[in-house]
Amino acid sequence: MPLKLTRPAEHEPSYLEGQFLIAMPSVTGEPFSRAIVYVCAHSAEGAMGIVLNRPAAHMSLSDLLVQLEIIPEAERIRLPKSVESVPVLMGGPVETSRGFVLHSPDYHIAQSTLPIDDSICLTATVDILRAIAQGRGPADAVLALGYAGWQAGQLESEIQANGWLTCPASTDLIFRAPVEARYELAMRVIGVNPARLSMEAGHA
Repeated sequence: MPLKLTRPAEHEPSYLEGQFLIAMPSVTGEPFSRAIVYVCAHSAEGAMGIVLNRPAAHMSLSDLLVQLEIIPEAERIRLPKSVESVPVLMGGPVETSRGFVLHSPDYHIAQSTLPIDDSICLTATVDILRAIAQGRGPADAVLALGYAGWQAGQLESEIQANGWLTCPASTDLIFRAPVEARYELAMRVIGVNPARLSMEAGHA
């Protein structure tokens, strides 16, 4: 589905925006096996989210800044220490050549930053990467390459078929939890032991 980073003025957030989707064991294969997804937008037209626990192999933010020619290779050593704390994730199978930054609301670009709730925003322009490289970006940030998209009614059908659990999002999990531990941590938030979760378990 086409990604839209703006909403009509009359749009009311749906019940899944700003929440986590947690893949059930019945969901197999990449990119959603044992995935946790942050839902950025959900409406009658479909849904869009970022997978939070698929690290980009052998890729750091400083690597990307050089590849995108935001900084020359010689300047890499001068980057703020905060750059290396920004994980680079594979956010989903759609538009994997594009970067999407989930970040704290202390940074905003007019007409480009989409507030999802009071604590999380999404920006998908190179300007935010320049700001991070210059030490004037958001306090918290995660960079995702690509996103996950669902057509109208598709995500609702998957949830009804027990493909996903849902729960409120946690900024600690998005910005501070180790990437490899996020699935288990999200399960614990809703009181589920992944090892005991059956293939037929219902959704929360």
